[in-house]
Amino acid sequence: MSSPKPLPIDRLIDQYLNYLLIEKGLSTATLESYSRDLLRYQNFLRHNNILRIAESDTPLILKHLIALRNAGLGARSRARHLISIRGFYRFMVQEKILKHDPARLVDLPKTSMKLPDVLSVQEVAQLLETPDTAKPRGVRDRAMLELLYAAGLRVSELVNLKLQDINLEAGFVRVLGKGSKERLVPIGTHAKDKIESYVEKSRKSLLKNRASAYLFVARAAKPITRQGFWKLLRKYAALAQLHQKVTPHSLRHSFASHLLEGGADLRAVQVMLGHVDIATTQIYTHVARQQLKILHEKFHPRG
Repeated sequence: MSSPKPLPIDRLIDQYLNYLLIEKGLSTATLESYSRDLLRYQNFLRHNNILRIAESDTPLILKHLIALRNAGLGARSRARHLISIRGFYRFMVQEKILKHDPARLVDLPKTSMKLPDVLSVQEVAQLLETPDTAKPRGVRDRAMLELLYAAGLRVSELVNLKLQDINLEAGFVRVLGKGSKERLVPIGTHAKDKIESYVEKSRKSLLKNRASAYLFVARAAKPITRQGFWKLLRKYAALAQLHQKVTPHSLRHSFASHLLEGGADLRAVQVMLGHVDIATTQIYTHVARQQLKILHEKFHPRG
């Protein structure tokens, strides 16, 4: 039996507004405010040829917030828009239309012009330059941070990378993401140089004549763990004097936001994040790989 066809976005918004009216008893003025915000979001989705909502909509929500900012909306107005969108997606999860909430990780400070959980390009640079590259571990840590930001990786994807997953000559990393979906992501010149330096010099020193299939190694040739990387990131964020909470997801979020703010195509960013079904889009033709690489070089701050 085939699954039911997804409802149009306007029907879903109507369902949500009816819920707010009947179940929550919100005032007419509040409902009109929610309706205006969601209509603007719907128009944004249509402009980007998005016909239905999905669990991979986080970059879409970010791009919408960037568009609102570029249109001159202040932080408070953008925060109100985000509240409307977050409520809508929460309702979609509540109604089992979506399994996961793509707006959950998006949070906009009321007084800041900066996007949520996102470091500025300068703050990223401060963080990446913190490891002591006079030491083998510092060279490794710099390469890890550069790659995490360059490719928008999840921390689990980073620590599970094998040596064979990096193609320095072509400038790509092969990533096995959620649901065992494989994708190729450009890594840019900065990450490429730092990884090359690490592989040629420091990795051998850290292995101490042992062998390991993993790209990033710790003691006794074991791979870096998720917890180990979190500790390293916290240490470097403190040394870089970054006052906000910095997590591996902060760099992934920053990767997407900086590309989108630079003018990168939304679909290409979704592909690099692993949010698009490769089999459906057939993105990994030779031409598409080259286009991704050109896009990364043009729009990524460290491309």
